[in-house]
Amino acid sequence: MNALLFPGQGSQIVGMGSEFYNNFDIVKKIFQEADDKLKYNISKIILSGPEDELQLTKNTQPAILTVSYSIFKVLQDEFNYNSNTFKYYAGHSLGEYSALLSAQSLRFSDALYLLHERGKAMQSAVPVGRGSMIAILGLKTEEIKKLLQNHNEKNNICEIANDNADGQVIVSGIKESINLLQVFLKEKKIKSIPLKVSAPFHCSLMKPAANSMKEKIINTEFSKPEVSIINNVTANSEKDPNIIKNLLIDQIFSTVRWRESLLYMSTNGIKNYIEIGPGKALIGMVKRTIKEANCFSINSIADIKKLNNEFKK
Repeated sequence: MNALLFPGQGSQIVGMGSEFYNNFDIVKKIFQEADDKLKYNISKIILSGPEDELQLTKNTQPAILTVSYSIFKVLQDEFNYNSNTFKYYAGHSLGEYSALLSAQSLRFSDALYLLHERGKAMQSAVPVGRGSMIAILGLKTEEIKKLLQNHNEKNNICEIANDNADGQVIVSGIKESINLLQVFLKEKKIKSIPLKVSAPFHCSLMKPAANSMKEKIINTEFSKPEVSIINNVTANSEKDPNIIKNLLIDQIFSTVRWRESLLYMSTNGIKNYIEIGPGKALIGMVKRTIKEANCFSINSIADIKKLNNEFKK
């Protein structure tokens, strides 16, 4: 069985999706629809930058959605993609919106609107410079939970933002507290890497953003997805539109339980994991977590042809 994966923030790069844009009218149409809906030229930012504009969260989120959905539509319209061969769709953070869109739970225009608003809300929830995020490498999630429990008794907010894979966990929180945590980790010879982010995502500091998005998400029409969606908050499959809406609100300030989501899919018979969209970050996480998995990423037309050949074997 197969699962389709959709990337989140951090995978963006200027020029992403350009090969698809240059070769398929369906992609040009999607990019134009994004420009029309957002009322500014997101296409230009995606295809030619400048990079600092693409890195703005309010642009990054709809940009990654646009590219991921474009590749999905090329698979569907040009390469006879068959959704019946896929048991689950899963997206990392904003990628959950790409998954819902591709499963026909959301309209493209609504997904664009929600992610643009989500990006603005997340950016404005915490003053610039007050929050920070780091990747902690080499420790189990449970070890980090215990470590943070002790750390937070003495300091301000430090929480697991993304449980990505075995040995790769992202921590988010107040900058001073994160800095103290880094000093402690260095003393213990535990590797940590500061992330270039504009806000401390997926921690309780994001609750104002969730409050800001609540009404917008509730008032958006969601249909029952055609393929089961693996939810970031529960690490479980969801199909009920009302449950999905409430979980998307919680997702803004909750841990992205990606490692557990991968294990859930593996336990339920998934052998092939296909990432569509910019980058290969999710496939890397699959390889770290599920040793026997077959992994594919689609960033080019050649990738699609290679995947088709694999599936014909």
